[in-house]
Amino acid sequence: MGNRGLIFGAGLSAVFVLLAAVSFVWTPYQIETFDIAEKLQAPNGTHWLGTDHFGRDILSMIMLGARTSIAVAIVAVGIGIALGVPLGLWAAARKGSLLDEVIMRGNDLIFAFPSLVIAILITAIFGPSAVNAIIAIGIFNIPVFARLTRGAALSLWERDFILSARVCGKSALRISWEHILPNILNLLIVQGTIQFSLGILAEAALSYVGLGAQPPTASWGRMLADAQTLASLYPHVALVPGVTIVLAVLGLNLLGDALRDRLDPRLRGRQT
Repeated sequence: MGNRGLIFGAGLSAVFVLLAAVSFVWTPYQIETFDIAEKLQAPNGTHWLGTDHFGRDILSMIMLGARTSIAVAIVAVGIGIALGVPLGLWAAARKGSLLDEVIMRGNDLIFAFPSLVIAILITAIFGPSAVNAIIAIGIFNIPVFARLTRGAALSLWERDFILSARVCGKSALRISWEHILPNILNLLIVQGTIQFSLGILAEAALSYVGLGAQPPTASWGRMLADAQTLASLYPHVALVPGVTIVLAVLGLNLLGDALRDRLDPRLRGRQT
């Protein structure tokens, strides 16, 4: 089951990455051009996934939307890793100190506000855009990685090889960088994959409510929002972006679960 999940998840993820990469050099049609005469066509030989209410090719929009979703998720997860991991390592190294308490209570404060609420706050100040969606999702990712890093690091600080490093006179910073981080890297990779899928889902949700990518930038969430009044008469307009989001998130979740099973030694021992 683990191998099948890994292959299926990696395959689905690779398809969307390929669509996003190809969109930089080619799409079947230009989405900036409206062709009202071709609007709301069902999937056919000319438009494989049909057209929307402006006559835009849905396949082209899916390809460009993949680029938007992946870019937002990558940068947002990168923000979470770049800030959350050092904070988690720092808090673990100073366990029980005022610094540790401040970092963890700050994480609790951010966790109290979902990314959508943070996005609404940011949008109220700076206006809706893909950049603000990235900031909102990235801020929410910081405590996720900080908590994971701190918890994993604390379990290592009492290990013999860490005590040996301390006896040798290594500083807490050097121990965290040379010994703690390499030993929790597998957990961070798995969590990064999971947060990547959640980032795609969050970007779609923010765009759906008008807080994410703005026209003419293609977004799966905005495609769903535009199609909600047409779904009963032209179901393909809503089904295509909806199924795309489901498959993208499913592929990344399967990939994350498979990586967790392979990289976590405790789970490897349970596999048959």
